[in-house]
Amino acid sequence: MTERVSWREVLNRRYAAPLALVCLSIWLHAADGLLVATMMPSIVSDIGGAALISWTVMLYEVGSIVAGAAGGLAVLRFGLHRSMIFNGTVYCVGCVLSAIAPEMWVMLVGRALQGLGGGGLIAQSFVAVTRLFPKRLTPRVMAAVSTLWGTSAFCGPLIGGLFVEFGDWRGGFWFFAAQALLLILFIKAHAQNQKGLGEAARLSSEMAGRLPGFRLTLLASGVIMIAYAGIEVSPILTPLLLMTGFLSLGLFLHLDGKQNDTRLLPRRPFGFSSPESGAFTMILCFCAATIAITVYGPILMTYRHGASALVAGYITACSSIGWSFGAIAVSGAPERHDRTFILGGMTLLMLSILGFVYAIPQGPLWLIAVFALFEGIGFGVSWAFILRRLTAVAPAAESERIAAAIPTVQRFGYALGAAYAGIVANGAGLERDLPAVEAGQVGAAIFLACLPIGLIGLAAAIRFVWRD
Repeated sequence: MTERVSWREVLNRRYAAPLALVCLSIWLHAADGLLVATMMPSIVSDIGGAALISWTVMLYEVGSIVAGAAGGLAVLRFGLHRSMIFNGTVYCVGCVLSAIAPEMWVMLVGRALQGLGGGGLIAQSFVAVTRLFPKRLTPRVMAAVSTLWGTSAFCGPLIGGLFVEFGDWRGGFWFFAAQALLLILFIKAHAQNQKGLGEAARLSSEMAGRLPGFRLTLLASGVIMIAYAGIEVSPILTPLLLMTGFLSLGLFLHLDGKQNDTRLLPRRPFGFSSPESGAFTMILCFCAATIAITVYGPILMTYRHGASALVAGYITACSSIGWSFGAIAVSGAPERHDRTFILGGMTLLMLSILGFVYAIPQGPLWLIAVFALFEGIGFGVSWAFILRRLTAVAPAAESERIAAAIPTVQRFGYALGAAYAGIVANGAGLERDLPAVEAGQVGAAIFLACLPIGLIGLAAAIRFVWRD
């Protein structure tokens, strides 16, 4: 029987600095999305760019995918403290660009840099946990990290709403730039005292070339082309860009499947041919189908129902809060219930999409909050069991790669879903200064378009759990 670890073994002078380092790095990334979603109506009102709203999420997620894939190699080559300082600097520069943006295109450059820096910090924070803490303390440290994710769901909209209501939305980005600068200074101050921060590995030329740069470029360019197809929807250019984007993504999957050591995803990750492909199809589809409430929820609630930035932000945050509560409620369930919780969670996600089809255009605001809570609970009650069942049914040689691929596919789904929602929203007229009734029609169109993706995800979930 393992010895129980108390919180006092983590929350003390010896581990205070590394714990603060990990928590601050994760906080910058975790609170970012809901902060920007809450401020988006004011941003669009000030600098325009309603047609590019989805790009603020899509570019951030693409940057996170690229940085997450490169994060481990960067630590090996340059050491943990240099890598984290670099990513903190990139994130800080991105915040500054967003804060001073006179037009939306400058904001998008800033968001891409925030995604690169924040995604790198997340990947390297988990490396820091393994390097700076003994293994016996890891569960407690990860519990602190999980608590921080839940806290960010509450604080992100609060911070964004306060800056909008009592100051200027630009102050929200300056506030996070200051925190990134604080993180950089903190790492520099403690690099000499923490052995794991300064260690780097000498890499062979073979290892140094292992970053799959070309494949990541194909993935990023494919998503960006799909998103670009929605800026100005036309009968000729839009289909051409969509075809080019999907060809790029198909080439990425083809080339990635031919690799061995540097493969990012399992072979044939999508489809219905196996439980693993069903699981990744399910994750991709439901992440793509549910990101629309984060991207467009606040601005539609503001246009259609007159919600304040703070209220719209907290309604959007109900999804993250529901995820935390759902995960905690079922965390001790035995393995025999995995199928029930996975299918139950995916069914709740479908109900939430159906609910948004009605509630976004019709209201009231409390009903939108209820369906956002359903969405979060759906993810929360199923997510841990997806990982457990995947590792149980997958080939033993692929189990670690499959576990590592889950967050990559998750972010890929968010980026692809944001691009898709942008096409639908702009095609329905969101780029104009909408009256309330038209905003309701746009909202209904967005979530109706998400229903087929959710249905494919539900079919994939059934394939995933149907047999061992």
